[in-house]
Amino acid sequence: MVNNWQGKRVLIIGAARQGLALSRYLASKKAIITLNDKRTSDQLGNSINDLAKLEFEIVLGDHPLSLLEKVDVVCLSGGIPLELPIVKKAIESGITLTNDSQIFMEEVKAPVIGITGSAGKTTTTTLVGRIAQDAVASPHKAWIGGNIGLPLVEYLDEIQREDLVILELSSFQLEQMTISPHIAAVLNITPNHLDRHGTMEVYTAAKSNILKYQRETDVVVLNREDAGSWALQPMTQASLISFGLRPIPDYGNSSYVENGAVYVRKNEVTTKVLDLNEITLRGQHNLMNVLAAVAISSAAGFSVQSMRSGIVGFAGVEHRLEIVRELRGVTWVNDSKATTPQGTMAAIESFIEPIVLLLGGRDKHLPWDALASRVHQRVSHVILFGEAAGLIGEKLGTALNGETLKTVKDAGSLLDAMRIASEIAVSGDVVILSPGCTSYDAFKDFEERGNYFKKWVNGLQ
Repeated sequence: MVNNWQGKRVLIIGAARQGLALSRYLASKKAIITLNDKRTSDQLGNSINDLAKLEFEIVLGDHPLSLLEKVDVVCLSGGIPLELPIVKKAIESGITLTNDSQIFMEEVKAPVIGITGSAGKTTTTTLVGRIAQDAVASPHKAWIGGNIGLPLVEYLDEIQREDLVILELSSFQLEQMTISPHIAAVLNITPNHLDRHGTMEVYTAAKSNILKYQRETDVVVLNREDAGSWALQPMTQASLISFGLRPIPDYGNSSYVENGAVYVRKNEVTTKVLDLNEITLRGQHNLMNVLAAVAISSAAGFSVQSMRSGIVGFAGVEHRLEIVRELRGVTWVNDSKATTPQGTMAAIESFIEPIVLLLGGRDKHLPWDALASRVHQRVSHVILFGEAAGLIGEKLGTALNGETLKTVKDAGSLLDAMRIASEIAVSGDVVILSPGCTSYDAFKDFEERGNYFKKWVNGLQ
C-alpha cells in the first residue's frame, strides 16, 4: 500500500478507461506518471483525443523494458496479463505491482459491496445499484462502477464515509487483490477467460480474492446452486447469506423462490419480496440474478420496498438480451455481452420462439460441447462470423435430420452474418447476436460490437 503518492514514479500499463481514470487520479495526487499502451495512435482511434489532453509521458506501440528504470510502482489495467515480459520483469525486480481496484479498496472511505461471477455480474450489479439508489437517503449517495460504467478510482475524493459503493469486479481486477469488500458476492464460477488465466484453478483463485480477506464482521453472498461459488465457503470468516431457486431452511439467511414468488429470509424472519410475474427480465439466469440482488440487498440492510423499486420494471442492461427492433415479425436481439458459450446458452434458454443465432468472434479457450448440443436441440439456424468461426463450426458439426437445427453457415464478418440472417429469418423468429466469444478480432470491445449491430439492424429496410 502506498500512503503518499506525491513524487512516486508510476508506470500505468494500458490506456483504456481504467488506465486513463487511474492516471488522472494519481496525477492529482502529484505522482509522476508514465502511461504505456501497446497500441499505436492509429489503433487507439478516438481514444487518442483523450490521451492528447493528459500532461504526462505517454509511450505507445510497445512495452519497452526500459520503462521500468527508476519506477516505484507498476499499475496494470484489466486486460494486461501477468505473463507480459515487462510485468514479469517488474515482479523479478521487486517493483510494487497494483491496479485501480486495489488502490480504490485501499483508499475508499465508504463501505463497499463487491460483486463478481463468471456470468450475470453486470445485471446483478445494476439491480443492486438501482435498489441502493432508492435505499440510500440524500445527501448520501450510492456509487455504482468498477468493471461496469465508471472506474470509481477517479472519484475517491468525492466518495464520503456515509456513502455506499457497489463495485463489479472481474477476475482481472481481483487477480492482485489483497483486500476484500465488506459484502462480497460470488454469483457463480464456470469456465471463462482461460485464454488469460490458463486453468480453472488459477481463474478460481483470482475470483476467490473477493472474499479471501474478509473478517468475521463481513458478509459473503454465495450461490447454493453453483458448485464453484458454493465451494468457496471455507475461505472466508464472514457470515453467509445464500441464494438459490429452492428454499433450504437449514442454510439460514437466504433468498429463494416458493409459490410463484421471491422470498428473503434473515434472522429467522421470512418476507415476500415480489411475485415472479413482476420480473420483466427474461430467462432463469436472470431470475438467479434477481435472487442474488435480493440476497445482497438483505445483507446490506435494504428494505423490501427498495428491493421492489429496483427490480420491478427493470428490463435489463444494454447489450444483454436487448431487444433492438421488430421488423416484419422478426425480433432482433443484441446479446453482445455474451462472450462465453455459457452466456450464449443462457440466451437460448430465454426464448421459446425459433432462433437464428449469430455466433463468433475470438475464442477464449472455453469448452463448446454443451452449447453445441443445445444448439442442435433449440436453434433453427446458426450463422458464424469472425476469427473463431472455423473452430465453432467444427464443434457444432452438421445439421441432422429430425433435429431443430436446419443450417450452419459461415458468413465471414458480423455485418455479413446479419445480412444472411435477414434473408433466412421469417415472421415469428428471433435473431440473436449472442457470440460466445470476445470481440477483439474485429471490435474494441463487446459494446462497440453491440452498437454496430444495433446500427446495422436499425438500418434494415
